[in-house]
Amino acid sequence: MAKQAGIIKLKGTIDDVSFYKTEDGHLARAKGGIDRNKILHSPAFARTRENNSEFGRAGRGGKLLRNSIRSLMQNAKDRRVVSRLTSQLLAIIKTDPVNARGQRTLDDGNLKLLEHFDFNLNGKLDTTFFGLYTCGFDRVAGEASISFNEFSATAQITAPAGTTHYKIALGSAELDFENKEFVYDEMEMGVLPYDNTTVAATNLTASLTPNSPNPVVIVLGIEFQQEVNGEYYSLKNGAFNALNVVKVDDI
Repeated sequence: MAKQAGIIKLKGTIDDVSFYKTEDGHLARAKGGIDRNKILHSPAFARTRENNSEFGRAGRGGKLLRNSIRSLMQNAKDRRVVSRLTSQLLAIIKTDPVNARGQRTLDDGNLKLLEHFDFNLNGKLDTTFFGLYTCGFDRVAGEASISFNEFSATAQITAPAGTTHYKIALGSAELDFENKEFVYDEMEMGVLPYDNTTVAATNLTASLTPNSPNPVVIVLGIEFQQEVNGEYYSLKNGAFNALNVVKVDDI
């Protein structure tokens, strides 16, 4: 592909050249590629079919996870989160020691590799929140939890300019990748002022299915807000909100 130069930017196809816009700018590329029938049936493309199968599985898994935590993620994501999450899940699929190449799954891969994934690289959790907390999951009871030590917001939360308030939330998703289903629950501290007041030790919990056979993902999110005339607004459309996978409990 090549970048388009000049004042006028084109979209569409002229002869054998396609012009289009991406996040990286206006690009152009020549038409071409391999016949689809060959890719689907030729022995020469067996590896390609295997790669495509696992890539598709990673994409569907990423969509399931994003849908499950949508209420928190809608205000805490960057423009490349879909591709970054798909890449991470594809790496997890490749750790599957059980199934043959092309048939490897997320369930049999090392889902622990998803821990510490940030959905918004502009607001990473480890450079935003410096308070102490512990995560837990009781599979028998189906209860996810994050316990926070007491903290002061101005001392232990790095907030963007203009912040007057913030919210901290726990989200927990039970993911059935095979059937494309999930169970989700969340709990938040509520809107708190961004000042030097000490926030007492707090325990957030979320309820999932007791004795579930599915993997569970726990996320921690921080949303920054600005108060205007008694109303709270997500600061800068959530550009610096943090959302991170703090624990994965995999059977």
